[in-house]
Amino acid sequence: MRVLITGAAGFLGSHLVDRFLREGHEVVGLDNFITGSPDNLAHLAGHERFEFVRHNISTYTYVAGALDGILHFASPASPIDYLEHPIATLKVGALGTHNALGLAKAKGARFFLASTSEVYGDPLVHPQPESYWGNVNPIGPRGVYDEAKRFAEAITMAYHRAHQVDTRIVRIFNTYGPRMRPHDGRVVSNFIVQALRGAPLTMYGDGSQTRSFCYVDDEVDGIYRLFLHGDAQPTNIGNPREFSVRELAEIVRELTGSSSTLAFMDLPEDDPKVRQPDITRAMTMLGWEPSVDLREGVRRTIDYFRQILPS
Repeated sequence: MRVLITGAAGFLGSHLVDRFLREGHEVVGLDNFITGSPDNLAHLAGHERFEFVRHNISTYTYVAGALDGILHFASPASPIDYLEHPIATLKVGALGTHNALGLAKAKGARFFLASTSEVYGDPLVHPQPESYWGNVNPIGPRGVYDEAKRFAEAITMAYHRAHQVDTRIVRIFNTYGPRMRPHDGRVVSNFIVQALRGAPLTMYGDGSQTRSFCYVDDEVDGIYRLFLHGDAQPTNIGNPREFSVRELAEIVRELTGSSSTLAFMDLPEDDPKVRQPDITRAMTMLGWEPSVDLREGVRRTIDYFRQILPS
């Protein structure tokens, strides 16, 4: 196949590029580097089946040649990023998704939307199945990301129903691993960087809020299977094992050998108290479930940050 991946220079997008190339496909990567990094694709320089286009998908987009699939992963995706770029976040969820869907329709390509567990907001149902409609504050500071992705899901289903575009929607839960940015505001990278530097681990609230952390290799495997074998309904891809943020901090301190203390800060507005995917659909339809446990994944991620952080 020949596929277009938007957000190709991002953490998750770049790993997805690698997977499609490893499976023998041709990939056109698109990114404007608002949060992505050329370093994530540097190892692909001169690759005969990879082409890179620097472009903002929220503006008019044309890609020459046939496309079998379009995977729309472009978007700021951490609280620091989408609070710094609120308008760009809304635009890439709305205009960017519209442009990518139009291109998929024109090319007769399968369209794959990277959505998020944030569409569930601060959930009142636990764990979260795909049938849950969510509890989102549309005008809160996190609403720019949550509502951008909810709109993106709605327009994807509209193109599927009105134009018979072959579509997929993945709801991605907290993912971590190599190529995360040191200061991207995600809890795994925050804790690891702070621990390696001997700084206090900053914890919001009392650390009792929970997350379900999926190692990037597992996440990409689920995404790849969903692209090939899924259906048009949203599908959760994430690790169903739930940990408190405080438990994560203790694991990071142990594996880094750090003597960092814990620093407690006010809980951000609309921060979800719980987050845990129901992955029954993915297990049944795709035969997928994660295989890398949190301690092993964190250990690999620590090794990556030891290499890239200045000594």
